[in-house]
Amino acid sequence: MLENLGAQLERTQPARGKEERVLGGRARLAPPFQEEGEVPGRAKGLAAGFGVESPQDRKLLSTAPFGPEERSSFQECPAFVPSLFADTAMPHRTPLPVLCCFLLPWAVTTFHQALGNPAPHPGPHYLLLPIHEVIHSRRGATVTLPCVLGTSPPSYKVRWSKVEPGELRETVILITNGLHARGYGPLGGRASMRRGHRLDASLVIKNVRLEDEGRYRCELINGIEDESVALTLSLEGVVFPYQPSRGRYQFNYFEAKQACEEQDGRLATYGQLYQAWTEGLDWCNAGWLLEGSVRYPVLNARAPCGGQGRPGIRSYGPRDRSRDRYDAFCFTSALAGQVFFVPGRLTLSEAHAACRRRGAVVAKVGHLYAAWKFSGLDRCDGGWLADGSVRFPITTPRPRCGGLPDPGVRSFGFPRPQQATYGTYCYTEK
Repeated sequence: MLENLGAQLERTQPARGKEERVLGGRARLAPPFQEEGEVPGRAKGLAAGFGVESPQDRKLLSTAPFGPEERSSFQECPAFVPSLFADTAMPHRTPLPVLCCFLLPWAVTTFHQALGNPAPHPGPHYLLLPIHEVIHSRRGATVTLPCVLGTSPPSYKVRWSKVEPGELRETVILITNGLHARGYGPLGGRASMRRGHRLDASLVIKNVRLEDEGRYRCELINGIEDESVALTLSLEGVVFPYQPSRGRYQFNYFEAKQACEEQDGRLATYGQLYQAWTEGLDWCNAGWLLEGSVRYPVLNARAPCGGQGRPGIRSYGPRDRSRDRYDAFCFTSALAGQVFFVPGRLTLSEAHAACRRRGAVVAKVGHLYAAWKFSGLDRCDGGWLADGSVRFPITTPRPRCGGLPDPGVRSFGFPRPQQATYGTYCYTEK
């Protein structure tokens, strides 16, 4: 290797104003430096992966993992690159391009594995890539996450797992050897194999819940070349900001998570908050998200909401999950039951009694948002909810129903529980 390096370096003859170097078997002229220490424009293009003139050059500068044929060329990379960038090499130091040739393939592979993507490898691919990497569903539905083998190894196992956001871990769901399957984790009996044919390792989840949303991995384990495919289960839903009766910024991360669950929801992800922002969510109070970040969505930039900058998702940066306190952004999906309104001038305790007489319970905040989003519930009457707040859903804005120009769920805050002014929204399972 060192002999090749020396021979290659001897072929590079610097001259005033120009240098001659070997590139893909042909001589190339490079322009002089613009100033001391600056890489020539041609070298910049090559370092970025552009302007390579021959297939050999393109192969040597590739940052993808290498197959058997490519490995021999890859071994020449340390000799090739110093000649290409001889004008930038410093004595007694390893040139940066040489390090890149070795480190970039490893970094790219590690990055893909951290994201849950299958790392490319030169061996046979048993798993077929899914047509769609994102599978959409609703709460209460049955969903299939496809995982199909193109051919069957002599012996193997398939392991399904779920990547838990914000917790940096994977939860094993199910393991099968093609004949028998065993379930693990919180999905329990709701997870099973589809078994459409002998090469089918697809996962079926029944009665989808809010916590089922996320990223899943189907991993083939055959003892030689393990490989995997990743899919994302996405639920149709709605994001709503939430704060308790005590006022704004009362929750640490764990309290925010519990508060959303108590209101028939879960902490929203960044992706869900972004989707809600594109659909019109504009909120000035910062709230916790499932990943542990604190953000708030702004459509109309204004001084009280971070200044007059561009609209977008504003971030508070890293926060302490135990000490820092904010509101919560919750996420909920379609309902299995029905929300209906009971008119009257009721106290909170009378509202509970009125719903019980009808075989129902006082609706939660998440129930009302889901009914507004998926059932088009539109009512101009404020009603008690289970957390002691009074709200009403508006699908078609009108002057005497909250006065705001956009659809949404309006709030009267948290009146005194003894105040006999409002009706109530009830929820019943179908």
